[in-house]
Amino acid sequence: MIDYDAESDCYDATRGGEPRAVAAATSIERLLPHTARVVVDVGCGSGIVTRHLAGQQRLVIGVDRSAGMIRLASRRLPRRTVLGDATVLPIRSSTADVVLMIWVLHLLRDPEPVLAEGARVLRSGGVLITTVDKNDAPFRAPSDFADVTAAARRELVPQASDHHDRILRLAADHDLQPLDEATFVGIGQGRSPRQWREHIAGGHVAWCQGTDRARIADLCSAISSLSNQETARPDPIYSLVALERRR
Repeated sequence: MIDYDAESDCYDATRGGEPRAVAAATSIERLLPHTARVVVDVGCGSGIVTRHLAGQQRLVIGVDRSAGMIRLASRRLPRRTVLGDATVLPIRSSTADVVLMIWVLHLLRDPEPVLAEGARVLRSGGVLITTVDKNDAPFRAPSDFADVTAAARRELVPQASDHHDRILRLAADHDLQPLDEATFVGIGQGRSPRQWREHIAGGHVAWCQGTDRARIADLCSAISSLSNQETARPDPIYSLVALERRR
């Protein structure tokens, strides 16, 4: 897993920065209930997305387990950030109108305890909004890179912890029912074939980790055969689901 403390200072700059944050916040905003007054952003990171959701009539609280990330977030959300673990949120039960889990569940082997905590802090009728199928995002837009890696991804990728259908099944066990869905573009995050090869060879791509060297070499060779090695392919398209607590 990424060392978020070590990467905190450069995290935003290497992941789309402000344009991606605005795109994410705009899509999340469309899913927020108009009556939402208390929003808890679990895994808020640097707060670059979270701050766009704050307003005069809305209290937004950022929670993250990384001290480095909370340090950054506290500059954007003064006195509105908390160092805490997603499995034991430092929030009272039934006090939040909305819980956000953006780019969180894909990092977990078992997302169920985190979903359970989200449900606990939500009021009845509250909404949990999360990204799903995060690692599929770079391949939703058609491209030669998506085509040349399709077979390897089918072979190497187990069902993701944040798989859409899995999250809906787990959420249902905590009285969280599907309400709506949305997408947004990760502006500025499209990678070139060369960049993909470097990330894969360096062990930085989740669906390739643990794969034998020969398989990685074959995959990198196939990617190197693509034209325009320095040209970024389409930006990733992220998926959001909104789940309503019915009790």
